Amino acid sequence: MRSPKSALIIFLLFSAIVIVATSSKSTDNSDGHLAYAELNAPRILSAEEIIAYNSKKQKLEKALKTYFNQARANGYIVGAGVSIVHGDSIVFANGFGKRDLKTLAEVNGNTVFRLGSLSKGFAGILAADLKSEGKLSWNDQITDFIPEFKFGTTANTSKVKVAHILSHTSGTPYHSFTNLVEAGLSAESISERFIEVQPLVEPGKQYSYQNAMFAMSQLVFKKATGKNTKTLFNERFFQPLGMKSVSMTHDDLMNTENKALPSVKRRSGWKSISLRDKYYNAVTAGGINASATDMGKWMRFLLGGNPEVMNSTEIQEVFNPVISYKNRRKYYQRWEGHLETSYGFGWRIHRFQETPDKEITVWHHGGSVNGFRNEIAMFPDSDIGICVLLNSQSQISKAVIPDLYKIVKEVFSSNQVKIKTESIVSLQIDNN
Repeated sequence: MRSPKSALIIFLLFSAIVIVATSSKSTDNSDGHLAYAELNAPRILSAEEIIAYNSKKQKLEKALKTYFNQARANGYIVGAGVSIVHGDSIVFANGFGKRDLKTLAEVNGNTVFRLGSLSKGFAGILAADLKSEGKLSWNDQITDFIPEFKFGTTANTSKVKVAHILSHTSGTPYHSFTNLVEAGLSAESISERFIEVQPLVEPGKQYSYQNAMFAMSQLVFKKATGKNTKTLFNERFFQPLGMKSVSMTHDDLMNTENKALPSVKRRSGWKSISLRDKYYNAVTAGGINASATDMGKWMRFLLGGNPEVMNSTEIQEVFNPVISYKNRRKYYQRWEGHLETSYGFGWRIHRFQETPDKEITVWHHGGSVNGFRNEIAMFPDSDIGICVLLNSQSQISKAVIPDLYKIVKEVFSSNQVKIKTESIVSLQIDNN
């Protein structure tokens, strides 16, 4: 028989929890997300639905544990922080393996990793937020914000716009001045050096990946608002979203007890190495640190879960393709069903043929810095977000996104139940 205590738990849940259960998106907005009113409409789940939902969470956890334990057994990883978003819920945020091979400390959901180029996605969203307030435009000239900036001729310099530096289409040769970023020069100092670089093409004509040019965005943000980028990130996103582990300096990371150390593979096996003070001068290009739990909150927000912070229409601007590129040597272009890859503002946008009659969109980016290797991807058509943070340059990084997407789809494919994260974490029922 069910105990009185269990019955009381169920009664309170039925009385107080605001949750949503949907089998399909029957009334979408033009941006592909459920209307806010519908997403937040109260609908009490039955006890069977709650039990089914928790059963799926347990199946997911078991499948993820099997996947990452196998990766550890094969010597592919040292540690991993993993977050999975489904619908309006962070259904998994935890870790596997070791965060530090010296102390053998375990990774958990609050272990902080360096994000590397996953930071670029934060910059794109910040730019869209400032654009929505009229503080900047995609077509604003960079010289409006950085008067000392010169790139090639005066005529060419005048053509470089905000959209170009956020989409890697400024015409700058591949990775120009990344060495200056790694040497620790300030973004202000680097901005004055682009006069030394010969443009490849006119701005907007060619994709060429950058760190130094992308970092010019933080000078744009400061001029547009009077605040530095770290303050803007904290005030606009990290604090409102409750992203408590995020930091943007080397000192802050070093002072964090629960942090991952990078590892490199030697003949004798993996070995932890030191954290380096690099790329924090270019925070928008690669200077953010965060945990799996906070990345889950970030993905939930990007999928439309926090319209009070920023609405879906404004967020969507970042994921509109700016330029398409067809270099088939990239690992994500070898994922099954790949059709096309474009770059938006701080994000890659992929199109895939998921089934013979269905194409899907994926918002994605990878990041690599100081021995860390990370992947983030969101599947807006199915409201799925996946982030994997690794403290090693791992073989699995090239396939971990499609691998985990398949697992999540298999677990949640039928009778989808979406539960607001802040409303319910788990439910245990005593059936004795």
